Order: sequence, then structure tokens, then C-alpha cells
Amino acid sequence: MSYTKEEIFDEKVTRELAQHYSRILELLGDDAAREGLEKTPERVAKAMQFVTQGYGQDPAAILKSALFHEDYSQMVLVKDIELYSLCEHHLMPFIGKCHVAYIPDGTITGLSKIARVVECFARRLQVQERLTVQIRDCIQDTLKPQGVAVVIEAEHTCMSMRGVQKSDAVTVTSAFSGNFLSDERTRNEFLQLIRR
Repeated sequence: MSYTKEEIFDEKVTRELAQHYSRILELLGDDAAREGLEKTPERVAKAMQFVTQGYGQDPAAILKSALFHEDYSQMVLVKDIELYSLCEHHLMPFIGKCHVAYIPDGTITGLSKIARVVECFARRLQVQERLTVQIRDCIQDTLKPQGVAVVIEAEHTCMSMRGVQKSDAVTVTSAFSGNFLSDERTRNEFLQLIRR
């Protein structure tokens, strides 16, 4: 499910955000009217609307847009899904990969829909822990599979550019349901597959 520029960039919201960003630049000690910054408030306003467009999307509807009845009950894994999100504590990016698997119970979805669900939740102000659980719960509640597994590995610029300034730190979160939670062999198979 893609959105047009008009749906992402609301002109009224862009104008209001731009006014605030102009003031922020001034409070930081710069001149928002100088040549290099003249259009920055509007650019940042549009960038923020783009990176938070997930608020206007329904992840369950994304999955439901491509449901198919299929007699397949083995693991379906989509791994290395690029992930870009904003930490809600500092409004700084965290960037990484998401691995999602589910075991169908009569219903499958289009593979691209899994990646779109990840993007939908990532394009909101987030913490990685909540993001991991939201992806799992959406797939579990919508597809009603035998189980769902989600692992996210991400680097947080709020840790690398400020604060503790540790640039090589990677945060890993996981969330499991159904067979992935109750069956150690199934969970281990998933973990081995995402390490390859």
C-alpha cells in the first residue's frame, strides 16, 4: 500500500511544522533566513511527515489485501528486511534489519505484505521493543497462524552520535508466539536460518 505525495504531505501541516522548525533553528543559534537554511524548515517538515507516515496506514489492512488459502504448514521466513525508524526519546534514527517468520494455518499472505507491515510500524515514533511486539501481534492477530517469530537488529544513532557514543553497539530484540514460543526446535530452526 503506497501513498501519494498529497497523502503524505499535508500542506497545512507542512506550513505549521516549518514554522516550528524555523524557530528551532533560531533557538539553536542560527539564522533560519540565511541562504543555506532558507528552505530547510519546509524540507524537514516534509521529511518528518514521510518518516512518520505509518500513523496513516493500517497494517492489518495491508496483510488482508493479499490473503490466500493455502495448505502449507511449514515456516515462511522473510529475513533482512531493511528497517528505518525514529527513536521516540530523542527523535533520532535507528536503522537495522528485521526478520519475520510465521507458520501458516491455512492462510498465507503476499510476501511483500510482511515487509510493508514492518515499514508501517517502523514509520512511527518508536522504541525497538514495542516495534518488535507490534509486528508480531499484527501478523498473529490477522493471519491467525500457528506461530510468529520476529527479530530486529538495529543501530541507534541516539547511542552512537550522542550520550554514550558507542558506534558499534547493536540492539537485538525478539518476540515469539505459538509454535515459536512453545517448541524449542522450531525456534532454533528460525534462529539458525536468520544467521545464515
